[in-house]
Amino acid sequence: MSRQNINQLKDGDTVNEVFLLVDKQLRANRNASLFLSADLRDSTGVVNARMWNVVEERMQHFQSGNYVQVKGKVHLFQGALQIILTYIEPVSAENLDPAEFQPQASHDVQALLAKLREMLLGIENNEVRTLMECFLVDEALMDEFCRAPAGVKTHHAYHGGLIEHVVNLMETAHRIAELYPKADMSLLLAGVFLHDIGKVRELGYENEFIYTDEGQLLGHLIIGVEMLTEKIQAYQEMTGESFPKEAELRLKHMIVSHHGTYEFGSPRLPMTPEAVALHHLDNLDAKVNEFARFIDDDLNSTSSWTPYSPRLQRKLFKGMTED
Repeated sequence: MSRQNINQLKDGDTVNEVFLLVDKQLRANRNASLFLSADLRDSTGVVNARMWNVVEERMQHFQSGNYVQVKGKVHLFQGALQIILTYIEPVSAENLDPAEFQPQASHDVQALLAKLREMLLGIENNEVRTLMECFLVDEALMDEFCRAPAGVKTHHAYHGGLIEHVVNLMETAHRIAELYPKADMSLLLAGVFLHDIGKVRELGYENEFIYTDEGQLLGHLIIGVEMLTEKIQAYQEMTGESFPKEAELRLKHMIVSHHGTYEFGSPRLPMTPEAVALHHLDNLDAKVNEFARFIDDDLNSTSSWTPYSPRLQRKLFKGMTED
């Protein structure tokens, strides 16, 4: 029997299916009665579900990251589809295929890895290229780099999202290189690869996408600088030579400044041509991906507009629907 995939749900559908619970919250309504708000996911999308008048003690035996069997009915509320639940219980993962519950990159990850290797090994600066090889030969690290998402909920939030994001940036950097000759392309390409590398340790991404303890306490900027320092040491042990100090500082600066502003978590503002280019390339790719995914994930096919997004502070236009 085929699954009831989330992207196929319609207003009025009856649901009886297993999903991955990615977020669970107990909230109180205006009458102080508790209700459950649950985000459910499969490989095709995420849908919010509500269960009214719940008792806290009966909601404690399942948590985010569990697979759950749910029953209920789909309703349209404020332009978005949600499931009103009559039943939710945890189920064993033993006979389930995790691939049915995990969003995936839209491109083949191995092809992305081949492209990444080609671009990094094509870097003109010998020292920077050799440093990149120290990362590429670390098979365990590159396996995680290929599996990791680039975010938990916002942009490229799926397995393979990190490498897809990075390769997109590197492709864009190549295309604008002739327009900005003052930006060192060797450093920019290396900085693109390194800017989010700390996310392989900042994020957990087995079932649900979460922040690890290290990620919560340090964040991917600090973790990325640590990882770069470790590979510079490996470079020096392999070559018997010191890595150029200025190149080291410029690469680390790109990592710590790529969020662009203090309010978005950069401990330093971009202060080199490569750093400011990285920031804007990163922001462009992240925002376009976030907009596109928000449009694709909207389950309401009858509306030309998405629901209002508190994060984006706007609705998004999906295109005119046929009458």
